[in-house]
Amino acid sequence: MFNLSNYIVPIFVLSIVIYAFHKKVNIYESFLIGAKEGLITTFKIAPAVIAMVFVTNIFLNSHFLEFLFQFLTPFLNQVGIPISVLPMALVRPISGTASLAIMTNIFASFGPDSFVGRLASNLQGCTDTTIYVLALYFGSIRVTKTGHALQAGLFADFVGIVVAFVITFLFFG
Repeated sequence: MFNLSNYIVPIFVLSIVIYAFHKKVNIYESFLIGAKEGLITTFKIAPAVIAMVFVTNIFLNSHFLEFLFQFLTPFLNQVGIPISVLPMALVRPISGTASLAIMTNIFASFGPDSFVGRLASNLQGCTDTTIYVLALYFGSIRVTKTGHALQAGLFADFVGIVVAFVITFLFFG
């Protein structure tokens, strides 16, 4: 059976090589320049990414979330918000991988078609990894004053969390 997706990348690369050959561009030299710039960019963003991973691990291993949930559980039970999605909602702005792992655990425990599974899916789609994005992109261009961007991003995440809850309750509640 013919599967076009297996040929897209090789066709794309081949078309770039043919175009460069046609324009008389030194392909190998251009490739080396691009690879060098890629390595420089990697070294520029490495400290910011390492710091973000370090802080995320400290936050997750501090058990602060469990402490917070002890106080929120009675209120959330009255409102009908499942406590099992709150770790994902709070971790999502920090780490996409950690929130994806939490969502996978929710799927394993409740199923992807359950209310909690659908809520987790909506949370994953309605929010972004704000702190990761700020660390990566601002770190790569050496921006140190990220206060307004952080506030705007976390506010957008808060709105995304609220919208995910509202949409899930409207359509699946």
